[in-house]
Amino acid sequence: MRHSVGSRRAPLTSAALLATGFMLVGCDGLTPPVGDGPSGSAVPTAGNGRAVNPLDNPDGTKPGLAAITSTADRAKARSLIEKVATKGRGPKTGYERDKFGYAWMDSAPGGIPFAHNGCDSRNDLLKRDGEEVRFRAGSDCVVTSMTLQDPYTGETITWTKSRATKVQIDHVMPLSYDWQMGASRWTKGKREDIANDPLNLIPVDGPTNGAKSDSGPATWLPPNKNIRCSYSVRFAQVSLKYQLPVTAADKQMMLKQCGG
Repeated sequence: MRHSVGSRRAPLTSAALLATGFMLVGCDGLTPPVGDGPSGSAVPTAGNGRAVNPLDNPDGTKPGLAAITSTADRAKARSLIEKVATKGRGPKTGYERDKFGYAWMDSAPGGIPFAHNGCDSRNDLLKRDGEEVRFRAGSDCVVTSMTLQDPYTGETITWTKSRATKVQIDHVMPLSYDWQMGASRWTKGKREDIANDPLNLIPVDGPTNGAKSDSGPATWLPPNKNIRCSYSVRFAQVSLKYQLPVTAADKQMMLKQCGG
């Protein structure tokens, strides 16, 4: 699901790094002003080498989306996906983004990771997955630039705040999809949780995310074939955590990506 581009201070071991900050970006649908200047030294964070297998990252707090390649792990992936319930996709009637809270709130009520830490959820995710992150002067949240190893395309993206939409935060299980699969009957607080849960959020290439829209796996998969099983696992993890079914076609495609 489309959303433009996210937080905490790390220990500093050298006086030369005392000006270093940490990351964040603005709200959904807002392009930050071009005039925001860079600050501090670059902070090495995630990087492609730190991308984590989703089977080893059940709460979404670790960086990236590493490929699932071993026979044993692919079998575990299929076993996880098999647990996902299925049903037909309901109507989109009544869906509005605001029914999942404003983007990107730090106040989701259900105890999700990173909530209530003083930085909005978008910036938390940029920090989680970004590399060589820089922050606005005087802020330990607002990101002005970073490098992203984009799992969806396999490409390295150099991002600056002046071109905010070049990186967007994808809702792996899109919010309108959630609405159609049962979230329309939830409390607003639970919808705010799934909209800001790091398990359901991945910073990715903006145009690629735009092409996905609110599609399920049967109609859209990341162009990078190496992480399609991992993407399917993450989709299943969100589905199971929030007890939301997927369509039968989506489940079949998810199993297929992991050798099923």
